[in-house]
Amino acid sequence: MRLTAMQKAFEAYLTSGDNDAPPELLESIRGSRTLAAEDGLKIYHNAYRARLLSVLREDFPALYQWLGDDSFEQLAFAYLAAWPSSHFSLRWLGEKLPCFISGYLADPQSSVVRELAELEWAFTLAFDAPDVKPLSLEMMATLSPDEWTSLTVKLQPSVRWLELHYNTLERWKAVKGESPSPDPEPLPEPMICLVWRFDLTCQYRTLGRGEADALKLMVQGNVTFSGLCATLFDELGERAPLQAATWLKQWVSEGLLIQAGPRSDQG
Repeated sequence: MRLTAMQKAFEAYLTSGDNDAPPELLESIRGSRTLAAEDGLKIYHNAYRARLLSVLREDFPALYQWLGDDSFEQLAFAYLAAWPSSHFSLRWLGEKLPCFISGYLADPQSSVVRELAELEWAFTLAFDAPDVKPLSLEMMATLSPDEWTSLTVKLQPSVRWLELHYNTLERWKAVKGESPSPDPEPLPEPMICLVWRFDLTCQYRTLGRGEADALKLMVQGNVTFSGLCATLFDELGERAPLQAATWLKQWVSEGLLIQAGPRSDQG
């Protein structure tokens, strides 16, 4: 067997769920007096799969603790069979797990488990996101009045925007705090949760509907600060500028935003 063919056969063996090596691979590998080729391959095969399982446990600790050893292992190996590791870095091993869960489990369990996986993966993405300098209060203080009114912003790269439909955050906090986890329950209305990295630490918090709508308007609608004030005026009247400024100060203080550049006023 040529080297390239042997490498492909060895890769196929490692990524398969079958612990028995194919005959063509065994014929190309020599054992030793103390360890047969078949036994050596099985050791490597088991060690490789154990390493992948360990990575998924580390990336999804709350999901692992909530499902338990057996159920998590079944999910993990089914996932690895469908999505073998193909990236040189194990950092991306769990990327497709939330999506895989949708087809692996039936609702309502599928939605509950997937949402927890999405929350945990958001922390991984936030931690590894590109490092940028967010908009700061000191930077805001240097803006001229014209720059203030035309200010547009966007979320810095580490921010993950999640819409939760179950008490997933409470279950995640319970598992992380090693306290009893509540049973999954649907929320009265969807909850917006942000996950991001600030000062080398992952943060998270939930947003009320009004704040979430205002933030989305600025970062997705490319609406200026003055445009946000005008939009809020219909609901808040003269309190609109103060509310807009309060929210903007909080978003900046938390390191959520970067400046998108000036833009003409719009509502």
